[in-house]
Amino acid sequence: MKGTFNKAKEYRDIREILQDSVKNYPDNSAFIIKHKDGKNVDYEKITYKRFMDEINFLGTALIDLGLKDTKVAIIGKNRYEWMVAHFAVINGTGISVPLDKGLPAGEIENSLIMSGCETIVFEKDYLDTIKEIKNKNTTNLKKFICMDDIEDESVLTIKTLLNKGKTLLENGDKRFLKAEIDNEKLSILVFTSGTTSASKGVMLSHKNIVSNIYGLDSFEKIYPTDVNMAFLPFHHTFGSTGLLYLLHHGATNVFCDGIRHIQENLKEYKVTMFICVPLIIEAMYKKIMTQVEKQGQTKKVKFGIKLTRFLLKFGIDIRRKVFKQIIDNLGGSLRFIISGASGIDRKVAEAFNDFGFLTVQGYGLTETSPVLFAENENNIKYGSVGLPLINVEAKIENKNEDGIGEIVAKGPNVMLGYYENKEETDKVLKDGWFYTGDLGYFDKDGFLFITGRKKNVIVLKNGKNIYPEEIEQVISNLSYVAENMVYGKEKDDDLLLSAKIVYNKEYMDEKYPGKTEEEIKEIIWKDIKEINKTMPQYKHVKNIVVTDKPMIKTTTAKIKRFEEMKNEN
Repeated sequence: MKGTFNKAKEYRDIREILQDSVKNYPDNSAFIIKHKDGKNVDYEKITYKRFMDEINFLGTALIDLGLKDTKVAIIGKNRYEWMVAHFAVINGTGISVPLDKGLPAGEIENSLIMSGCETIVFEKDYLDTIKEIKNKNTTNLKKFICMDDIEDESVLTIKTLLNKGKTLLENGDKRFLKAEIDNEKLSILVFTSGTTSASKGVMLSHKNIVSNIYGLDSFEKIYPTDVNMAFLPFHHTFGSTGLLYLLHHGATNVFCDGIRHIQENLKEYKVTMFICVPLIIEAMYKKIMTQVEKQGQTKKVKFGIKLTRFLLKFGIDIRRKVFKQIIDNLGGSLRFIISGASGIDRKVAEAFNDFGFLTVQGYGLTETSPVLFAENENNIKYGSVGLPLINVEAKIENKNEDGIGEIVAKGPNVMLGYYENKEETDKVLKDGWFYTGDLGYFDKDGFLFITGRKKNVIVLKNGKNIYPEEIEQVISNLSYVAENMVYGKEKDDDLLLSAKIVYNKEYMDEKYPGKTEEEIKEIIWKDIKEINKTMPQYKHVKNIVVTDKPMIKTTTAKIKRFEEMKNEN
């Protein structure tokens, strides 16, 4: 373990964190909102003081509506109003139930039934879906609040409620401001977007979240001058806890116009950092390296990496000068990337650090609020997910001969349990320890290496265990691979090791113009055979499925393996 960790402040609840942010950075921009009107673009800067005021206005109005101690669902894309609503609920009104914006109508309805929400805050894009659910009369919904201004008598709007709350506060209504927060009670109910089974409601408290902020604070350095692009969906715990962590440090938060606009948005807002899933960083890396190759700069870049690595040994850092062109292509200001949700390709993380972007990885689950392990600038070991946060205990249970077993953790960030599901809770919470369902091992320095998901392990008839993620990582190194999944295809009474590979059509069309689907498959099959040569016999991929159509994924870009396997087996 190198270096010292940061001195961090412990908080009792989320309201205290936000109050501290307003006290320390009242005039900093908490958010920048882009407004487009045809070709006219306007940027609205929302200060920390205004942000907190609007949380208080909305919270006061919600209590006045009779929503104290009730559940409020929130659904919509990442936007300012989403966060105002979320904090207005959890900081004194009731329980926030963030819903996945990608859910089909039936699953939105099921989540509302399971949670018993009486109110839903939504974007106008969901108006028809919400009305359809309302008319079916299957939920407890009574109040409907739109994030946008719409004319509909059955729907309230955030804007109207902000005005109402402001008036109430000015007239001395302090019910929200003085509401007591029990930091150990259920405050956030998050439905997992499981890759295997039906979603479960994860119960989180203020204590869970603020303990995770404390752990992160001890690890990473965020500055009031940082500009963060909010990639991860807010309904996901990594998205909302991550944003709170940045707000705690006075950083500015901006929103992406879409995956195709990442590069221009990084430049437009002078983005210095972001938290994202590996898919985004890996796509950026492939784009950078394609450009480098096209411009005939591959040798120059390789030499630059060797030179800068050598100089770093003597404390001389010239990476941002040597790789200025690459840095400028990503906006010119980017300094820090945090990757989570699944394992990042080691080669990609190493390359981004070589180019001068501090790139670290974290690991956790919704059930752990979410972060358990992380790297920081002093503690990076490629291939690992770092060290446990300072307030987290971790161990490996039921190790095999290679020291691989289930990752088990304990800490104040571990959930209260699954909502109204004691059976599932008892499976994962034992004597205060949370059983993650992930497999891994510690190295001699205490760094955690994840080998796969317990449920994904492929067990062959001869008793050999194959961790599909290990092979997927190698396949993903092929330039044209957009995504891939390794699985066991049933054959006779054993499993045939198979890979489904989604290739980048644009890349293939450019590199191999006019090739048929069958010819493309042959090209890929040839590369897989080369990969097989580097693996033990039992890990050889014997069958491939090739397509340019994306796989079914959760909103954090994890492949829904069991749905995909149903299609292939």
